[in-house]
Amino acid sequence: MKIAMIAPIAWRTPPRHYGPWEYVTSLLTEALVARGVDVTLFATQDSVTSARLEAVVPAPYSEDPSVDAKVWEHRHLAQVFERAGEFDLIHNQADFPAHAFANLVATPIVTTIHGFSSDRILPMYLPYQDRVHYVAISDADRHPALRYAATIHHGIPIDDFAFDARGSDDLLFFGRMHPDKGPAEAIAAARAAGRRLAMYGIVQDEGYFAREVAPHVDGEAVRYPGAVGGSERITALGQARALLHLINFDEPFGLSVIEAMACGTPVIAMRRGSMPELIEHGVTGFLVDSHDEAVEAIERAAEIDRAACRAVVAERFSVQTMAANYEALYRRILAAPRARAR
Repeated sequence: MKIAMIAPIAWRTPPRHYGPWEYVTSLLTEALVARGVDVTLFATQDSVTSARLEAVVPAPYSEDPSVDAKVWEHRHLAQVFERAGEFDLIHNQADFPAHAFANLVATPIVTTIHGFSSDRILPMYLPYQDRVHYVAISDADRHPALRYAATIHHGIPIDDFAFDARGSDDLLFFGRMHPDKGPAEAIAAARAAGRRLAMYGIVQDEGYFAREVAPHVDGEAVRYPGAVGGSERITALGQARALLHLINFDEPFGLSVIEAMACGTPVIAMRRGSMPELIEHGVTGFLVDSHDEAVEAIERAAEIDRAACRAVVAERFSVQTMAANYEALYRRILAAPRARAR
């Protein structure tokens, strides 16, 4: 089975720091290769993989302003689809632009929808649902107008996330500095609970950050070390009483949620989007509906068995489980009469 894996080109695969789609693409690619699947990764030239790398894009457009995103995204996809006949299946991780090529080739296509942003993108999904096999990353993110081949949750390499049995008395925010992610709500909840808060993540909305976050960062009650990676990131995820995930949108997944739980840190999250699929209320954290409930959950965080948090991730959200589910989907698609006829 020969798979063409299309990575996004906003960031390197895997990303140096931020880049969730590229991160998941890398995790899946490496896990499939480990399972003996023949994978060719189409990504930026600086990408790192054990698969065969094919790359025309000189650098990620979010890192190199000389790379025009629109121009190189089309060149990137053209490279894949001009060679479609070499592969048994094309797995698209780069959103809807690839669908423009779907009816020009016979090779089966899978698209992982990394969050259905709005109905405005339906014109590039609805006409192709008889041609492209859509995968949702949570049941909550399934759009009612579309047919899906599967829901496959993201998985992480749990051994890369060191377990911290003790945590600390401090709270954690880990995510983009954007109103959707609720950093201001995390600050308010931590202050009401009388606990210190460490905040990590890129600044995606500079105006919001300047108004709602920066004025509270004093280096003591609220710390903002910025975006971190490597061992510093793992330490941050584990050394907390709880992760505050007080989101203001219906989040399709939430990698930081399962990463924190893998380190033993329970998660306090708004009951929105995929959160009920990821968090077992009272077992791996608390699902809340208001500021007051969040503050109460902070006080109850010590009731959560940190070892149970990690065990749930190992059972349900490992990269091995994700890869096995995708490989099973590939084989099911390729066994279908239409694929055999091709």
